[in-house]
Amino acid sequence: MNPKVDLFLEKANKWKEEMVLLRNIALSNNELTEDYKWLHPCYTLNGKNIVLIHQFKEYCALLFHKGALMKDPKGVLVQITENVQAARQLRFTSVEQIKELESVIKDYINEAIKIEKSGKKVALKETADFEVPEEFQTKLDADADLKRAFAALTPGRQRAYLFYFSQAKQSKTRESRVEKYIPKILDGKGMDD
Repeated sequence: MNPKVDLFLEKANKWKEEMVLLRNIALSNNELTEDYKWLHPCYTLNGKNIVLIHQFKEYCALLFHKGALMKDPKGVLVQITENVQAARQLRFTSVEQIKELESVIKDYINEAIKIEKSGKKVALKETADFEVPEEFQTKLDADADLKRAFAALTPGRQRAYLFYFSQAKQSKTRESRVEKYIPKILDGKGMDD
């Protein structure tokens, strides 16, 4: 048991009882090591992330890092948003629900461990698979320095920009977002740098 997880659970206001039960279920698998990552309890196999416990306003959840590769025979895994490619959640709103699904949870954890041991990886979309909004493409076509700077960014930073720009529903909003971030792109920085 990781002392950081103890502290996390002590401070939890909502979902405390549920998360303690999920922790006990995860720890019942002696192949997993309890860690604390991204401010949440995380269970790893040889340093590789398998499952994370996290909480939200309406529910607490187990997040399977390679959930997209899992079979999900019970149909209980949730894709968090359409843009999350690899992870999937099991969501809970009560201790009773967790107790009812305990054997399913253990089976899913075992499957996640098998997937990790197999070396399988989730095929993630490439940067070229993301749509370049017209408003940004126009700027790239008109400014060679911007085009070079964007091409020099890491693929993850490129995807973050393309995703953020394209999420705006109105062209005016997309234009505003592009204008706001051009200086960062020219400086070789990501959105959050």
